[in-house]
Amino acid sequence: MVMIGGKQLQKLVGDLKSKLKKPLKSKKPYDKMNKTDSMREEINSRKAQKLISETLKIADSPAGHRSYAF
Repeated sequence: MVMIGGKQLQKLVGDLKSKLKKPLKSKKPYDKMNKTDSMREEINSRKAQKLISETLKIADSPAGHRSYAF
């Protein structure tokens, strides 16, 4: 086993701390990506599908079934 002196240990710990802190400081915040038309269309399509499935679920349930005279 290798014995490390006090100053060598302090230097080693200092080096490790600096190496661990560097990536945290150098990270740049990401740029927000703008939505494309196709992305907006996909989001709206998913919302519409969800709304349709919820509506059909309510319409098919026996407890929520009411007949309306139009």
